Amino acid sequence: MKLQHIFLIAMTTALFSQERFDHLVRGDFFAGFSGNAEALERGMKNAEAALKENPKHAEAMVWHGAGLFYQSNVAFQKRDMAKGMDLYTRGIGEMNQAVALEPKNIGVRVPRAAVLSAGAKFMPPDMAKPLFMSVIEDYYTVYQMQEKNLDQLGTHPKGELLFGLADTFSRIGAKEKADHFFTMIQDKMPNTPYAKRAATWFETKQPLPAAQTQCIGCHTGK
Repeated sequence: MKLQHIFLIAMTTALFSQERFDHLVRGDFFAGFSGNAEALERGMKNAEAALKENPKHAEAMVWHGAGLFYQSNVAFQKRDMAKGMDLYTRGIGEMNQAVALEPKNIGVRVPRAAVLSAGAKFMPPDMAKPLFMSVIEDYYTVYQMQEKNLDQLGTHPKGELLFGLADTFSRIGAKEKADHFFTMIQDKMPNTPYAKRAATWFETKQPLPAAQTQCIGCHTGK
């Protein structure tokens, strides 16, 4: 599976919360993450316009940072290491700043978690682990915010959240914590694709291949 496709399907996990800024820009960013450079440029300009009006617009900032992070991977693939590192550093910085501004905003936490998770799966372990730790911080914050109403969530939002935690814990070697969330998936979501993923984990005790961790939902064409 191409890296561009991984970014696209990962960012669709940002769909599982309330109405917010991403509804204005996500179409262009999704198209951009699937390889449409013109759409990505349009999405970036819209985010920049929102930031010009309000420099502390956390949701615009996290999406703009996600765009920079994606562009860094494109640059690295072209062996332009200097440009790639500059974009990578700026992208991470913007996403982190957005979280610092609004740490309880699901519309900030989920996009950062999704894009960092997508990118980290293709990085060396020592470079990936700090990103995975941020992913866990983001998803666990969202989990704590929604824990009391977890059973009221639909299959997609609940599955993406629990699987995001389980999968990421599996990738940093925290097998007991991965077991906890994969067990929760099996208990709360039997007979679902998420439960099948959990079963695979318990059979192998190895992180699932990246191609098998994509968002499950109608918007992914699955």
